[in-house]
Amino acid sequence: MKFQHEYRDAAAAKKLLRAIGEVVTKPWTIMEVCGGQTHTIVRYGIDELLPQKVELVHGPGCPVCVTPLELIDKAIEIASRDDVIFCSFGDMLRVPGSRSDLLNIKARGGDVRIIYSPLDCLKIAEKNPDRTVVFFAVGFETTSPANAMAVWQARKRRIDNFAVLVSHVLVPPAMETILSSPTNRVQGFLGAGHVCSVMGYEEYEPLADRYQIPIVVTGFEPVDLLEGIYRCVRMLEQGKIGVDNQYSRAVQRQGSRAAQGLIDEVFEVTDRKWRGIGTIPRSGYRLRAEYERFDAEQRFAVSHMQVLESSKCISGLVLQGIRKPHDCPAFGKQCAPEHPLGATMVSSEGACAAYYNYGRFLQNHSAAATADVPMDDVPLEPKNVPIPSD
Repeated sequence: MKFQHEYRDAAAAKKLLRAIGEVVTKPWTIMEVCGGQTHTIVRYGIDELLPQKVELVHGPGCPVCVTPLELIDKAIEIASRDDVIFCSFGDMLRVPGSRSDLLNIKARGGDVRIIYSPLDCLKIAEKNPDRTVVFFAVGFETTSPANAMAVWQARKRRIDNFAVLVSHVLVPPAMETILSSPTNRVQGFLGAGHVCSVMGYEEYEPLADRYQIPIVVTGFEPVDLLEGIYRCVRMLEQGKIGVDNQYSRAVQRQGSRAAQGLIDEVFEVTDRKWRGIGTIPRSGYRLRAEYERFDAEQRFAVSHMQVLESSKCISGLVLQGIRKPHDCPAFGKQCAPEHPLGATMVSSEGACAAYYNYGRFLQNHSAAATADVPMDDVPLEPKNVPIPSD
């Protein structure tokens, strides 16, 4: 980002914190719906700098985290085959299945490759005509256009030794599932900016009206998030409902029509199972009939696989904003990055990974979380920490 420093400016952050403190009079619970936002919040201690009346809870905004256990097992089954080159983004390799993970398959000799674009898979397929190249197509609406383009190109170029294992999920149905739950306590949302850069925010407007809540589309840097929180709290205090767009430098109301058209060409909406949550109607994508020959589940006959999740992992409750990672008895003990029980501990956008990486498993986690980044003294730029992304 060319002007990244201005969205980490300590003076601007403190000004927004004061503004939030001045406007809030009642307790409010706000959920961010993006794992990248969660990491920024925890990394900079934003949740602990807010007035006590404002509580942030973490939603199902990590596509790796909500990929169901049986789909990980399907990926492992396919990747174990000698006639397959299995390609994935790196954040999927350590996500635990019921008995193993993709990194272990790679260590045992499976041809598992980390790629940086799904289009790279087409080049690999053309160079290896005697093997099938399978891409693990995981993500929210953000990654759907690129994955759709890979399938569209494969059909156009007649690359028939290419297939995708699809695990695309959609944000608005997940938000509605949370809002309609009898255990819901979310009163406002911070919308995921990168998702909305593709899809826009028109589809959020009926949701805001139906449940009488504010939704603020928000970016990913500290100042973005603090401004989004301020706007959301102000709307709550004023009794306003609807969608506000803090991330106007990247998001338009209608989104990208070209990207949406490509998604609609290749994918259709279907029911999807979410890890730790269950099946949410019309909450994901699957390949349309014209593209079914690129469906890895059908090609390798693994669609029947069903497995049970760990009873020790409470990631489903974390993803619904009901519990926090440090509420889990296994957190930082039986469950750690070296031996995770669930995807939220190893995903680069997982809430449990954020809490673990930034010291929230310590007894005095409040002090530990803010000690690295004293906002009074330094710009919001901790060293040697990767920038989270949607």
